Amino acid sequence: MGRGSRGPARRWREQYLARTFSTGRYVPYESLVARAAGMRGLDPALARRLTQAYGQLRPWPEVPRVLAAIAATMPVGAVTNCSGELGHQAAGLVGVPFAVTVTAQSAGAYKPRPEPYQRALDALALPAGRVLFVAGSPYDIPGAGRLGMDVWWHNRIGMPGRPGPGLVAEHRSLDPLPAFVSGTGE
Repeated sequence: MGRGSRGPARRWREQYLARTFSTGRYVPYESLVARAAGMRGLDPALARRLTQAYGQLRPWPEVPRVLAAIAATMPVGAVTNCSGELGHQAAGLVGVPFAVTVTAQSAGAYKPRPEPYQRALDALALPAGRVLFVAGSPYDIPGAGRLGMDVWWHNRIGMPGRPGPGLVAEHRSLDPLPAFVSGTGE
């Protein structure tokens, strides 16, 4: 996808997010991404190119700094709708050690079903009421919120909201997150 392809790329992303969040039980992530490309009139082979390029992805600029600050005082984890291989690869690119990384494949289900979130809670040995879930997608708001977690939405690209239980904040940057977690910010 070239620079001028923002529209098709974003529509493809929205389509595969919708497909993963509506699928439920795990089926291979890569096949969902390929189907979403085809549904948007794109070559399904782009999905293979995308997954092959995962190692070249970089987190948003503030992510390593913000997560390192939080990880210095409490466990940080990741819950992703990727396959096991891609989820662990992407988590490793952040440069901050995660206490737990849960993928849809390891949980046997896609978010917003409860299994991935619950698997993370179990691995952290924490009750939902003691965990703040930082969502990168509006679909995570009701998913994590239904389990009793507060949800802080990192709405970087300005996606439309999906009301749901547990939403405590929405920001375009992760910069306010350390102050929020420490109780000194909004």
